[in-house]
Parts: sequence; C-alpha cells; structure tokens
Amino acid sequence: MPTPTREQLAAIAAEAEPVRRLCAFTMWVGAGRKLTQTERITLADARELVGLLGTGDEIDPKIGDRVFRTKSSEELSGLSTVVEWAKASRLVRVTGGRLVPVKKNAGLLDRPLELWTRMFEVFPQLGAALCPSGWGESLMRRHFEEAIDAVLASMSRQGGTIRLPDACALAWETVTAEYVLDDATHEQRTAWRAMNDRDLRRALDVLGQLGAVRLVNAGKSVELPELARWAIGRSQGMPGPGDPVLQVKITLAGVAEPAVWRRLLVPAGIRLDRFHEVIQAAMGWDNHHLHVFATDLANYGRPDPELGYQDERKATLRELARGQGGRIRYTYDFGDDWEHEVVVEQVLAAELGLRYPVCLAGEGACPPEDCGGAWGYAHLREVLADPADHEHDDMLAWLGLEKGEEFDPYSFDVDRTNQTLTAMPAWW
Repeated sequence: MPTPTREQLAAIAAEAEPVRRLCAFTMWVGAGRKLTQTERITLADARELVGLLGTGDEIDPKIGDRVFRTKSSEELSGLSTVVEWAKASRLVRVTGGRLVPVKKNAGLLDRPLELWTRMFEVFPQLGAALCPSGWGESLMRRHFEEAIDAVLASMSRQGGTIRLPDACALAWETVTAEYVLDDATHEQRTAWRAMNDRDLRRALDVLGQLGAVRLVNAGKSVELPELARWAIGRSQGMPGPGDPVLQVKITLAGVAEPAVWRRLLVPAGIRLDRFHEVIQAAMGWDNHHLHVFATDLANYGRPDPELGYQDERKATLRELARGQGGRIRYTYDFGDDWEHEVVVEQVLAAELGLRYPVCLAGEGACPPEDCGGAWGYAHLREVLADPADHEHDDMLAWLGLEKGEEFDPYSFDVDRTNQTLTAMPAWW
C-alpha cells in the first residue's frame, strides 16, 4: 500500500470528530468565558455545549421515575474530556477565573494535521478526565500516562497491532508495578482489574474516535492506522518528504586493515537514544553495554545521577552535529572503550516512500564483543592467523569457530545491514 501524502493525512485528520469538537469549543470560548469558583465550565454553559459539541453527556439523567440533578459540569465526562484536551493542547488556558484562548496557537484551528498530532501527543495527560474518580476508581487513573504509553509502545514494536486482552494485561501490569497486592483478596484484585480494563477500553474508544486506533479481527485486536503511525514516527524524528536527512559516516577508531565504517542516511531530528540503536544495528554490536555521546560541550546518555550525563532522549542528532561537517563522538562499552567518530557529510532532503535509516556503504566486520577494545581486537586477529600460537585453540573456542579462516575481518554486506535496519521498529 502506498504511503499517504501529507495532504491525504491532513484530510483524514480534519474528519476526526474530536478535532472538530476542539475547534468548535475553541471558537465558542471566543475572547473568554467565565468559570465557576472551582474553575469549571458553568452548568448553564455546559447545557449549551453538550448540544453544540455532541459530547453524548446526559444532563439531569432520569432513572425510572427519579431525576438525578446534574450539580457540576465535572459530572459530564464527555464535555470534561473536550475541555481538558483543549487545555492540554494549549488551545485554551485558565487565568483569573476565566477560560481564554491561547492566541499564539490559534492558527492550529486551520492546520488540522498539526492539531491532530498535538491532540495525539497530549492524550496520555487526560487520565483525570477519562477515568472515573471516587468509588470505582481504577489504578489506571493515577497511572494513565504510563499505561497508555506502554500499550502504544507495544503496538509499535509489534508492527502496529496488539490483541485487546494483551493490551488490557499490559496496562494492568504497568499500573500495578509499584504496588504490592499480595494481601488483597481474589475478589478485590478481580474488581480492580475489571475497573482497569474498563478505563483502558474507554481510552481506546476515545482514541478510536480520534482515528488513532481501530478495532480489527472482529474486535479482538487493536491496530494503529497510518495516521497514528505517521504521528508516532514524527514524534521520534522520522522525516516527512522534504525534511532534512543527514548523511553520516561512522568510523570505529583505532581499527585498521581494514578500517571499520558505515555510511548512513538518518533523519536529522532523530533522538540520540534511537540513534544509539541505529549505530548498534549498523555496526553489528549486540547492545550489551553502556554508551555515551560526547561533544565539546556536554555528554549525553541514559539518565543516571552517578554518570552525570544529560538525557539522550531529550536531544537530537541535529542539535549535536549542527549541520554539514559536524562531528560527535560515540563510545560503546566503557571496558573495551570502542570509540566511534560520527561525521555529517551532507544534509539532504527526505524522499517520499524511502524508509530511514538506510545504509549506503561500509567496510570491515564488527569486532567481537568483549575482545578488549582496539588493541585486543588486533591481538585476536594475530592469534587467529597463527595456528601455532598457544592461545589459538582457546580463541577459536571462545568465538565458536573451528578454524581461524572462518573469521573474516573484511566481511561486510550492505544488504544484510539494511535488512537489520529495516527490522528495527520505525517508531518507539
């Protein structure tokens, strides 16, 4: 199936009912609306908005012969979701007891794809609006963001699909990770799990209205449509047509005859944590050790107070390399100390239909893990080349080889490397 164009994605986004509701709500807010003392929509305004927006809420519901008066707009979950979504998307804000528009973001109303993307990105912040409080409150209400992120990430890793029971199980495992439930009765855990499943299904239903997920396989599985895949990819730095792509050459320092290097095309906006995964796959490492990206100004890696690195998840390759000619250092395995020089050779434009990253060329096999760094690798090759060396047999056994000739330091296959890169998730 061909990749949808940006115009086609924008048309899909414009048709999403939650997008229409947020646009209509923001237009209704106008120059500003007075709120209650608890900073809620007044009940009078709520009565108007329920009909205007089609939120599906029922005011003053009647059960049998009894009417239950609605006392606050907070009781209207559909309207509350619209209001909180608009706040999280920075379309409106609360100030001085009034709900007012955020003027700098008013242009989003005319850019449905950008608005849809922002709504999708902030959706994990809507737990308080989507999950009931008080009696019947689920653990997911307190850990909504973690649960939604876990489910979407799992879908991404599995090609965009997850079985609905597996999604419920994953959400439950995620929200209970911080709790000890050993003393809870079977009935309690069953009830808590049922409430959690209810809230996840409610969240998936709203995401379905947005067009970010859809039920497939007779409702037994959940799938990410193309628009959601595109948005997740964009959030992780995947480029659209015309977006900047960097041609980089990654060279393993201290290794010669042959030199070990790879030439790649990678999105300029790729996060460093993902670029680390790309380097591992392209070079041939097993990702068993720590790593760090270094510039003259700062070091970036996994956040750790003892190491003192800046968070690599919050920085992009473009920010560190700074265009053509830019250089950064990437060190893998602080024991063997494999240092890689990353050089930006060109800044190009992404091509429609081309999946990034892609390997253009390279040379030299990746050294074995834990062989002792550049010096140890040179020694290993000398030992393998000399059957009379007293370490020869031990080295063969360590590598799982029968003959020294089986190890080829010149071995490199660009097609196999691209197969490895293609097998990586396109988004995380």
